[in-house]
Amino acid sequence: MVSFSSSCLSLSFSTFTMKLLIFILFFVPYCALAFDVKTVIDSPMLTQKIGTNRTIKVDINGNGEFKSVQAAIDSIPEGNSNWVIVHIRKGVYREKVHIPKNKRYIFMRGNGRGKTAIVWSESSSDNIASATFKVEAPDFIAFGISFKNDAPTGVAYTSQNQSVAAFVAAEKAAFYHCAFYSTHNTLFDYKGRHYYESCYIQGSIDFIFGRGRTIFQNCEIFVVDDKRISIRGSITAANRENESEMSGFIFIKGKVYGIGGVYLGRAKGPYSRVIFAKTYLSKTIVPEGWTNWSYDGSTEHLYHAEYKCHGPGAIAEKRASWSRQLSDEEAAPFISIDYIDGKNWLPAWL
Repeated sequence: MVSFSSSCLSLSFSTFTMKLLIFILFFVPYCALAFDVKTVIDSPMLTQKIGTNRTIKVDINGNGEFKSVQAAIDSIPEGNSNWVIVHIRKGVYREKVHIPKNKRYIFMRGNGRGKTAIVWSESSSDNIASATFKVEAPDFIAFGISFKNDAPTGVAYTSQNQSVAAFVAAEKAAFYHCAFYSTHNTLFDYKGRHYYESCYIQGSIDFIFGRGRTIFQNCEIFVVDDKRISIRGSITAANRENESEMSGFIFIKGKVYGIGGVYLGRAKGPYSRVIFAKTYLSKTIVPEGWTNWSYDGSTEHLYHAEYKCHGPGAIAEKRASWSRQLSDEEAAPFISIDYIDGKNWLPAWL
């Protein structure tokens, strides 16, 4: 009996050892790999982070509470103090949408920027009046939605007419996996702390402009060439009036590509601040990189800078004399989420 028990114990131990070795050799590496995979900020994660199940469904085909996005926004009471999800199902919603200052804590959740779109067509000498989408309420989130102003280019581009896709004047606004389409003045990032993650932004002239305190993380910037003008277009037109003003556009990673030649930015104020960090720049970026063609003041206080960018458009040799190539220490305060105090209000960030 003793001999038989020892044999069984020995066999059992050997079997256990073999299984353990198999687990270590084959399964542990995959477990380790899972922890190394880049976190993806998706709709379920954001829904979980804001902690609400209060949802208003919008369906253009009538399978929700509303067919119109604006009608759903209008149904939310003024002074709203709890997160509410406005789920916009797939479809093209041809309407202008406005979220006023007194309707905060709204999460507009689309079915993906290739499936859910809010579209209007309007040009105006007033940027705000032309905007397809306007948000002024604090604490706003959008996910998986395209915002488009499809006014014809010939109408949109003149010194008197702009065609804004989105006007963002909210304090603490975040856009995840969204898209913005127009030509002249696509995204009016007017003011406040903002975060754009994995978004697509398209335009030709001044198509990201304003005085927001903003991080663009992993965004795609696509340049549409406009050959009717001798002056090259510019991706950004940041307006910062003085040194104490906490504003400026920070682009981290992502890529810039498109058709024709374009500047990374132009100064729209004496202290204009724009930084492209660790970003792929295609040859659509002209060698000078930056321009001051619309601002008559000194370039002394401009903060147009790059940090560890790469690609054929990132060669620094012929850059504008006032532009900067930042060191690690100089870049650090700007490429941190703390630049927008994001840890205190963002539901998620990369």
